[in-house]
Amino acid sequence: MKNKNILLFLIILLLAGIFLWFSFLRKEESPEKTTYLNASNDLIVVESPSPGAVTGKEFLVVGVARGYWFFEASFPIEVVDKDGKLLVSTFATAQGEWMTENFVPFRAEVKAPVSYIGPATLILRKDNASGLPEHDASISFPITIEY
Repeated sequence: MKNKNILLFLIILLLAGIFLWFSFLRKEESPEKTTYLNASNDLIVVESPSPGAVTGKEFLVVGVARGYWFFEASFPIEVVDKDGKLLVSTFATAQGEWMTENFVPFRAEVKAPVSYIGPATLILRKDNASGLPEHDASISFPITIEY
């Protein structure tokens, strides 16, 4: 009788482990959509917020970008609503020497309108001082603005 209870417990434990494993795989296979335009994670990495994050009305954008992503130690950041309407236009600033090809930490304070709650898209744009479209680059992903 004891052996049957132990065996039943092990089977339940194994099934729970398999369920958790497949849940993890399914989550890894369908992450929140990050869109790169003429960019990659070898050029810019956003550490916070993550794609799909729920933020407050005020939040920090933190990460690292190659020095040439900046111009005069900054680059533009936008937040748009689900219809593409601009909610916030601000900039990230380099937290170190930006005149390099290496990764440079950046930080931006974002303040969404007090009246807005809902889905949004965070867009980080390479500062394109030339204005030439072939030098445009960006990374964007969904977030949700609450409270």
